[in-house]
Amino acid sequence: MYRTFIMATAVLMMGGSLAKGQGTTVNIQKNNIKLQSDLMTPEALWAMGRISGVSASPDGKKIVYQVSYYSVKENKGHQILYVSDADGKNKKQLTVSAENETDAAWIGNESKIAFLRDGQLWSMNADGSSRKQLTNSKTDIEGFKFSPDGKHVILIKSIPYHGTIKANPNDLPLATGRLVTDMNYRHWDHYVETIAHPFVAEVTENGIGDGKDILNGEPYECPMAPFGGIEQLCWSPDSKYIAYTCRKKEGVGYAISTDSDIYLYNIDTQETRNLCKPAGYKEPNIDATKSMKDQAVNRQDGDFSVGYDINPSFSPDGKYIVWQSMARDGYESDRNRLCIFSLADASKKYITEKFDSNVDAYTWANDSRTLYFTGCWHATVNIYQTNLAGEVKQMTEGWNDYGTIQMLGNTGKLLATRHSMSHPDDLFVVTPSKKEKKAAVVQITDENKNIFDQLEMGKIQERWVKTTDGKDMQVWIILPPHFDVSKKYPTLLYCEGGPQSPVSQFWSYRWNFQIMAAHGYVIIAPNRRGLPGYGSAWNEEISGDWTGQCMRDYLSAIDDATTNLPFVDKDRLGAVGASFGGFSVYYLAGNHDKRFKCFIAHDGAFNLESMYTDTEEVWFSNWEYDDAYWNKDQTANAERTYRNSPHRFVDKWDTPILCIHGEKDYRINANQGMGAFNAARLRGIPAELLIFPDENHWVLKPQNGILWQRTFFNWLDRWLKQ
Repeated sequence: MYRTFIMATAVLMMGGSLAKGQGTTVNIQKNNIKLQSDLMTPEALWAMGRISGVSASPDGKKIVYQVSYYSVKENKGHQILYVSDADGKNKKQLTVSAENETDAAWIGNESKIAFLRDGQLWSMNADGSSRKQLTNSKTDIEGFKFSPDGKHVILIKSIPYHGTIKANPNDLPLATGRLVTDMNYRHWDHYVETIAHPFVAEVTENGIGDGKDILNGEPYECPMAPFGGIEQLCWSPDSKYIAYTCRKKEGVGYAISTDSDIYLYNIDTQETRNLCKPAGYKEPNIDATKSMKDQAVNRQDGDFSVGYDINPSFSPDGKYIVWQSMARDGYESDRNRLCIFSLADASKKYITEKFDSNVDAYTWANDSRTLYFTGCWHATVNIYQTNLAGEVKQMTEGWNDYGTIQMLGNTGKLLATRHSMSHPDDLFVVTPSKKEKKAAVVQITDENKNIFDQLEMGKIQERWVKTTDGKDMQVWIILPPHFDVSKKYPTLLYCEGGPQSPVSQFWSYRWNFQIMAAHGYVIIAPNRRGLPGYGSAWNEEISGDWTGQCMRDYLSAIDDATTNLPFVDKDRLGAVGASFGGFSVYYLAGNHDKRFKCFIAHDGAFNLESMYTDTEEVWFSNWEYDDAYWNKDQTANAERTYRNSPHRFVDKWDTPILCIHGEKDYRINANQGMGAFNAARLRGIPAELLIFPDENHWVLKPQNGILWQRTFFNWLDRWLKQ
């Protein structure tokens, strides 16, 4: 449902999703909103600038970055480029028109910046002068990466694809029907009628041509949908090779497998080599209706890299390639490790084994022997260091989440984004230290200072709670602004998605804890069973047991709050969540023993039998359920999963519920939310359904976002404040 990296990805996509097809008549700029009070509002959230797409110059003296601004009135976004010195000073806005300008990157060792505008590649000087359109492609360019020598560039473009949906007859140009021939005909929020391919083009004085498709004739996508970008490809330092990520599967094979590999392409010979598997490798037969946990593909004698392998990067000296790697096929939430591949002897080694959590992002140091990465431990995402020997050291600490990281040119410092539950992304310069947790951290942007200067934020507390099986569970407590310990407050249990996404110090423009607190609610946010950051055993305990210990963990968290926190009003409790969190709410609705007075479920699974064949990524259901619902030889886990599906407990529902769903959500189809709402109303239970015909698993459009917030709080206030 959600991968561990989706929260950060969502922030970026909310900017990128509005880049095309919305016209250029309105030049949306930084919002200087004046608030009527010091409490967070939906309008304040949407007035905030959202930083992304940062790039450091090769000498480390300057940075260029992207900020997305939104207009609720226009229901549009505008993506703007800024340049500044590396210390944040001498900031200058480069984008002066209403056109979106994105994906800025420095060209080689030059003081020029390349960027995307209106589907084409452009360049300009670092001061914004001498703008020049470099391409005239008939197909929109979606990403790019210049070779180190500046002679070639990778261009990402989408090409027609009819492997699962047949092309309609030429004489029926207005026909809207689609003849589907295999699975993977829908993915995330779109019908799969195009796929991304990388093209290599020469850079000349006269511009850049269409380039050569390095996957010519291959019906596979690169980068991989739905979240992959240019980070899934890289150049060798000598500009002779491209390493890229690809899952070379179609139809049913694509739908059931997470097996992507890293390929090495020689731009001179046009030969391609799979770095993950030996020549002639033959995949074992796979039963598409069962979990791959115990199938032959995950029980082979040898390391054939059968899980997700993504985001390759050459070492600066060109001797190694490193990438993020999961061990098992069919398991999207397997531990993400760093795998290092030696080009000299084709050996592989995993160098983050001493960090029993996920590698979320990484970058090489200039010495080709050190790597920095981010990872979650105990509900915070910090920066760590490793080397070729696999020695891991924590560099930063604190209640925050680091996002993207890169070297700040040749300075030896890092350029990073960082956010928390109380603040969105800003840019930071991190100076590594030889001592554990002693890196120096300096903030260089304060994008939303004008807004936060007007706001009172709720305090964050940490609490460790005993679970029913005697383990310790970390819980975040978010308090309302102007908190009065003598008062009792209505309280929300926050149910996390994933199911294996951490309740870290994330910042969301929808599921925002500070805006919930500003409405007078205490939030209880447990890191229940099945979340990374507490070791692999804790993370994996949820698979095959969605309604077992993780649900007891939820109840342990809220029961501890009502028993031990005097400001929590046990008679005014609500439970809210999205994705697996929405599933959790639907399950708790029939199994809460009258603890809660209302529920809100967004994009949650309601009927797991229906979900099994509704979702487009079958590997997820296979791994989590073990079996298709029609298999007669189901495992005990599968029987328990289907037996405990939320829809089987509707006869016990007795509490008002708000269901929210996007009709373009193909991960968890909208029939799940509609089914839950209909069931509640047939039972005579107060219920509402907020349906978005044009939204996917998230809510990305400004006015829809405002409607979501208003509906959310109107429902809570109706049942918990009256």
